[in-house]
Amino acid sequence: MNYEHLFKTLGRRPIRMALVGPKGGFGRSLVVQCRALPSLEIAALCDLDIDGTLATLASLGFDAGAATVCNDADDVKAARAAGRIALVGDYALLDAVELDIVVEATGQPEVSVRIAENALRRGVHVAMATKETDSVVGPYLNQLAIENGVVYTTPDGDQPSNLIGLVTWARVLGFEVVAAGKSSEYDFIYDPAAHTVDYLDERHAVSLDACWTLGDDISATLAARRQALSMLPQSATPDYCELNVVSNSTGLPPAAEALNYPLARITELADIFVPREDGGILARTGVVDVFNCLRRPDDVSFGGGVFVVVRCKDDETWQLLKQKGHLVGRNGRYACIYLPYHLMGLETPMSLFSAVLLGQPTGSATQRPHARMVARATRDFKAGETLAMGGHHHTIEGVTPLLFDRVEAGDAAPFYLAANKRLVSDVAKGELVPLAALDLEGSALHAAWRRNPSA
Repeated sequence: MNYEHLFKTLGRRPIRMALVGPKGGFGRSLVVQCRALPSLEIAALCDLDIDGTLATLASLGFDAGAATVCNDADDVKAARAAGRIALVGDYALLDAVELDIVVEATGQPEVSVRIAENALRRGVHVAMATKETDSVVGPYLNQLAIENGVVYTTPDGDQPSNLIGLVTWARVLGFEVVAAGKSSEYDFIYDPAAHTVDYLDERHAVSLDACWTLGDDISATLAARRQALSMLPQSATPDYCELNVVSNSTGLPPAAEALNYPLARITELADIFVPREDGGILARTGVVDVFNCLRRPDDVSFGGGVFVVVRCKDDETWQLLKQKGHLVGRNGRYACIYLPYHLMGLETPMSLFSAVLLGQPTGSATQRPHARMVARATRDFKAGETLAMGGHHHTIEGVTPLLFDRVEAGDAAPFYLAANKRLVSDVAKGELVPLAALDLEGSALHAAWRRNPSA
């Protein structure tokens, strides 16, 4: 793909962008890249922490006068007339800014859905980086965008958009996608000389020598690895959310409710994410799943990247590719194609260019609620308690995530619809949190969820 040709109209006039949530890692990385792109103009920044946003701009080398703090619509118009970034704390003031696209990155679903609705209804494209919102109401927002003649898209640089891109690339080329997935956020790094495993800032003494290679019984090897590293977390809430988005965008169902999370080396993926009858872990094919990247200190990381496992249709072709270093499984029936990176906001301009210049999403043009991320209580909850969301990974204390086929989810509430909601009835340990147990009075997210198209 020649991107310079694809976006040949780039630069005829600057694309006017508003970024909501500029202080986080994603937002900051997008602002960094915007500085290198004169064709992309930061028209507005929106964040409750005005001082923190000004500090972020200063740390990135923006002049002190580059942004003007705006308290009303007149302030906004004056700032823009002076060629400055309108810095607002109230997202409603974005309506006073002439925009081509809004990038939503607050991570707060109840706020995020309102921002997206406002933009789409006034004919402004939306790139939704708040995957918590996308997992609940992405299909509705996609439909709303179509009704208003604009684009709603996942942004490249986040794993959902990158994986949607890889899946659709494979389909266009005629590959049968057996599995599609991503690595979880952090690597498990094994030092065979020291017999230690590093995970984030932790180091544990453990030997994986006996299960370092897959051997003939893949399931047994994976079970041994899981047991040996049982002191470490082997699943993460964002993975369920991200694969919910991918499932809704591609129609691929989850491989398992808890996802499989094998501890796997990159070279093993084409042997693991294959049907059980061929020695792998899949009960069915055409699914989404996650793995934990296991590697040595001198091995390359998967970088939070994405992959597809495809069925090999011609032995001679794939043996030739295997000789060239491509990942072909031991039985020659499956191959793994992967992108070992996701660069957050550094990649996102591609999605902005596609939406504004081509009128096309880099995510899915149509979404349906094929899957539902739900919450299972890990303790007893009493009516009146709040399911508080917090932490870097937007977890909910006292529950664990699962990813169901939509029909199998029944009356279980979407995970991020339940977040920060007060319970109106008890929920017992082991139960899925039901929609009826939530106080949804005034919830914009619930109102939007009810407008989701059918699967």
